[in-house]
Amino acid sequence: MMLNLFSIFDPSTSMNFSLNWISMIYVLMFLPNLYWLMPSRYNMFILMIMKFLFNEFKVLMMKKMNYMNLFMYISLFFMILLNNFMGMFPYIFTSSSQMLMSLSYSLSLWIMYMLFGWIKNTNYMFIHLMPIGTPNILMPFMVMIESISNIIRPMTLSIRLTANIISGHLLMTLISMNANNLLMYMLLLMLMIQSLLMILELSVSIIQSYVFSILNILYLSETN
Repeated sequence: MMLNLFSIFDPSTSMNFSLNWISMIYVLMFLPNLYWLMPSRYNMFILMIMKFLFNEFKVLMMKKMNYMNLFMYISLFFMILLNNFMGMFPYIFTSSSQMLMSLSYSLSLWIMYMLFGWIKNTNYMFIHLMPIGTPNILMPFMVMIESISNIIRPMTLSIRLTANIISGHLLMTLISMNANNLLMYMLLLMLMIQSLLMILELSVSIIQSYVFSILNILYLSETN
């Protein structure tokens, strides 16, 4: 009997080993094989997605010199997307449902933005803490609010990704817990609902990877 619903997200497989994180290597199977003489349709589909993301992300960049950074965010998009997609298969650990993965991505990128902004654009970073037209009496509170909002950004990014992935998996687990005691027509209804939830999970995996990448680009554009 399942004692805890969140035990399905436990990264440890035994008392001595933690092998579930190997599921992050499975994403390599979905990468296109670039060593063929003629590119495949799957390869062209991946390149089409990369071109679309590049055109979408470069609009948010303030300078053309930052366009090379977009390849990092496109790689981040595919990394999160494929990990979310692998978590939809049975008995495969969802690494993106762990704060260890999402927080490590968001925190490392946020530290990079803060170091770059405060070292290269110090005056702009101070100005950004004070919106234009703020009354004098509200200036200390606005500085405090803007500082807190900047500090909690990596936490909100990681929680947004983790909570959306966990919620879908928990909902499917709750629906299928009493499948052994259901009648045939109720079992068919449950399968139809879970099929719809699988489509919803697929869309959530795409949306969350896109949101995670585009918010990081917005945070980078603020430091420039």
